Amino acid sequence: MSTATSSADPGGFQAFVQSLNYPVHIVTTAVDGERAGCLVGFAGQCSIDPARFVVWISKANHTHRVAARARFLAVHLVPPGRGLAEHFGSVTGDDVDKFATVPWVPGPGGVPLLSGVPAWFVGQVLDRADWGDHTGFLLDPVSARNDPAHPAALSYRDVRGVEPGHPA
Repeated sequence: MSTATSSADPGGFQAFVQSLNYPVHIVTTAVDGERAGCLVGFAGQCSIDPARFVVWISKANHTHRVAARARFLAVHLVPPGRGLAEHFGSVTGDDVDKFATVPWVPGPGGVPLLSGVPAWFVGQVLDRADWGDHTGFLLDPVSARNDPAHPAALSYRDVRGVEPGHPA
């Protein structure tokens, strides 16, 4: 007997999703002098050999419009504390230069690399896929840094309640 939940009754799926606690990331990019970055909750390694990672960015997000033209994206683990997560998650790049008040350096392809994060990698965009209200960006890692002395990264449960900087 199947106990699967149909799409007409997504409550079972929502309960499953609410039990997850995966890391959140900040994705940054730059194209033609325009910088963008946002907090993302959907990302993960999707291949070992060759190494591949996918990150999903909301189509409502300013960063999505820039990433749609980008060759490279940087994916950052978020340090403990909500400050950086709220900055990149609750303010829209349509209204504010998010990089004006945070330390960063240019990385491969000109992407902004945030200072003070536990780890980051830059990936070349190999493909983009339309998956509902988000676009998936398939990345081929080209450069990375990991600071083992840095504390653990922020997780999804740590940022619940952060209001998005753009309408859903």
